[in-house]
Amino acid sequence: MQMKRFLGIGIFLLLALSCSAQLSIPLGGSSSEGSSHKSGRITSRTLTGMVLDKSDKPIGDAVVYLKNTKTLAIKSYISQHDGTYRFPELSLNNDYEVYAQKKGDKSKTKTLSQFDDREKPNINLQIDTNK
Repeated sequence: MQMKRFLGIGIFLLLALSCSAQLSIPLGGSSSEGSSHKSGRITSRTLTGMVLDKSDKPIGDAVVYLKNTKTLAIKSYISQHDGTYRFPELSLNNDYEVYAQKKGDKSKTKTLSQFDDREKPNINLQIDTNK
């Protein structure tokens, strides 16, 4: 009786160990881009764009605001001399609102949807600076 019980426990432990080995998750680091796994699956995205005036000339030193509509967290970025801005490593599961401001003038607010599956979406923002 004792031997059958010992064998039963041994088999149970062997099965448990083999199952846990199959369910283990590798603890590797992230890639240099931070946007995809080795399998090629996208895990984050980078929003880029330009801040432009009404005549499509770039506006440098504008403040671009990015709001996570789920957490309400706001990030900001000052546009480059050529009007470009960049928000890396954004969650795929959240919607974001983005707009730009310079000297009291503001662009329309645009939305980056969680259903937009592009890895590098691009949204240009236009400010009417000649009011």
